[in-house]
Amino acid sequence: MMKLEEILKGINVIEIKGEIEKNITGINIDSRKIESGHLFVALKGTQTDGHAYIGKAIEKGASAVVCETYPDQLEEGITYIKIADTEEAVGKLATTFYGNPTSKLELIGVTGTNGKTTIATLLYNMFRLFGYKVGLVSTVCNYIDDQAIPTEHTTPDPITLNSLLGRMAEEGCKYVFMEVSSHSVAQKRIGGLHFAGGIFTNLTRDHLDYHKTVDNYLKAKKTFFDNLPKSSFALTNLDDKHGLVMTQNTKAKVCTYSLRSISDFKGKVLEDGFEGMLLDINQTEVNVQFTGRFNASNLLAVYGAACLLGKKPEDVLLKLSTLRPVSGRFDALRSPKGYSAIVDYAHTPDALTNVLNTIHEVLNGRGQVITVVGAGGNRDKGKRPLMAQEAVKQSDKVIITSDNPRFEEPQDIINDMLAGLTQEDKKKVISITDRKEAIKTACMLAQANDAILIAGKGHENYQEIKGVKYHFDDKEIIKEIFANE
Repeated sequence: MMKLEEILKGINVIEIKGEIEKNITGINIDSRKIESGHLFVALKGTQTDGHAYIGKAIEKGASAVVCETYPDQLEEGITYIKIADTEEAVGKLATTFYGNPTSKLELIGVTGTNGKTTIATLLYNMFRLFGYKVGLVSTVCNYIDDQAIPTEHTTPDPITLNSLLGRMAEEGCKYVFMEVSSHSVAQKRIGGLHFAGGIFTNLTRDHLDYHKTVDNYLKAKKTFFDNLPKSSFALTNLDDKHGLVMTQNTKAKVCTYSLRSISDFKGKVLEDGFEGMLLDINQTEVNVQFTGRFNASNLLAVYGAACLLGKKPEDVLLKLSTLRPVSGRFDALRSPKGYSAIVDYAHTPDALTNVLNTIHEVLNGRGQVITVVGAGGNRDKGKRPLMAQEAVKQSDKVIITSDNPRFEEPQDIINDMLAGLTQEDKKKVISITDRKEAIKTACMLAQANDAILIAGKGHENYQEIKGVKYHFDDKEIIKEIFANE
């Protein structure tokens, strides 16, 4: 509970109608979640305008409303606070109400197209190994130390996020590692948070259904670094052409990592296999349980961030050698028949390229590559033909199948993917709508020393069809097939 007057400190208020000395028991942007004594913030969202739900929020018990325009009728006993931009203000309102949690935590944000989940999760695991209580905000699951909190978005809305961070602070977490999506920056979901550091992984085509252009997508990512305070660090990937663009206007201390160039944290892959790699990091060798150059890059980011947070390099390397891959990120399983199946979340053309490059590096010509791939429904349609092209370019056989069709017809999505292929390309392609049958077919085609890539869903244990989530786990299906071989 907090006085409304206190919550509004730091917000540029145009006008207030009503009493501001009242106690506020909660804060919300969803009128359905309003309870007695809550503050309702009316947001102009991408789908609906919260101003249309002010009446509903008051019916549910809201005692105060923050809005950009007043409703036609002002209810007696309700306080109305008019401001210019509710989206801009909601993060600050939430962080004030929840006791400014990031002033009590070391919050590190990880942004980029690929690698966010891996880096954030490995840092969370590493700092728990160091003996700290740690929080994680990620696509897969949120954690308050070892307590799992289910998640629906890469970065939650500002109210949920500040409530979660507040709980983390109350329960004694010292560090929090958080994926920062482009949506969350563009929609100001992280407004009011204080970051101790930011990490940039890479930038390739993604979320153009929302951002419309790659330039808008880049600007959203860059805004995160532009807003970092002078006291924080900005760790960026020199191997990505956008790496230094991200940090060119930041006030934070800029540090770099690279597998190719001279940098603060320099790495090299000495040996590579499906079971792991031997790396050289800043002239010290370390064995890790990860595969591929993209993972070597992710591990460099983890190493660099841990060092920037004050850990000794030798201690970080020791912990790095014990870490295991994140579920659904280059998750390799060995078949009794002698081939390998790799489950990976790759759902962008670039991510698919990275994973297939890695498979080729490890196979070194000793076996064939069979790729099972689809594309999500009601998302960026432009990447569908590109996904098919990348798969065909680097595979001996390709099976195009369903991913999460959502509200689209699976065959329409498959047709969009096939549209990117030539008649010659199509000779190595089969399309099977049923994802389980597609995976089974790939396993039937595979011989000893081959590698199957099952791309797109990774850690997800569901398939979303016509608004319903059905249980579906690529890894479970692979294990079931292997048990019967």
